[in-house]
Amino acid sequence: MGTLDEADDAALVVALRGRDDAAMAEIVRRHKAPVLAFARRLVGDNSRAEEVSQEVFTRLWERSDRFDAQRGSLRSFLLALTHGRALDVMRSDTARRRREEEHGAPTSHAAGVGVEAQVVGQSVAEAVRRALSEIPEAERRAVELAYFGGHSYRAAAALLGEPEGTVKSRIRSGLAKLRSALAAQDLRGP
Repeated sequence: MGTLDEADDAALVVALRGRDDAAMAEIVRRHKAPVLAFARRLVGDNSRAEEVSQEVFTRLWERSDRFDAQRGSLRSFLLALTHGRALDVMRSDTARRRREEEHGAPTSHAAGVGVEAQVVGQSVAEAVRRALSEIPEAERRAVELAYFGGHSYRAAAALLGEPEGTVKSRIRSGLAKLRSALAAQDLRGP
């Protein structure tokens, strides 16, 4: 392989699997801006977006074997990781705020949510709604229960009256189609 800046992403991931720090640095150099921009769009906060971005690259380092160049680009893979991690962060923040409200504690984050964050949140929500409308109904219902309803795949299966394996497959397939639909709406960052 020539210099790392000439290598394609798949070759960099192969080098990364051998714990090549320089390959990781090149991956971060190439993909940090879009990952960070997408995380910022989703969580609406610079410091939280930095945390999400750092965790995405840490997960790539720890589980580089999960990337399959036959299934898509490294950027798409990283943005899918970003989306999942950002959802986790938002769910955690929502649960924390709910607990604080129940116990009468003031929310530390509520005052910091500005108009810009609300507008970004609304546009992302609209993009997700459009993308959800493009996937088959059975998959959409499973994804909605699991990711927007906060149910485990077992609970979603019980609610849908379907076998757990079927619902788990629908969730996985629905999320893949959702990622593709979001990417088609250009939610990739710069």
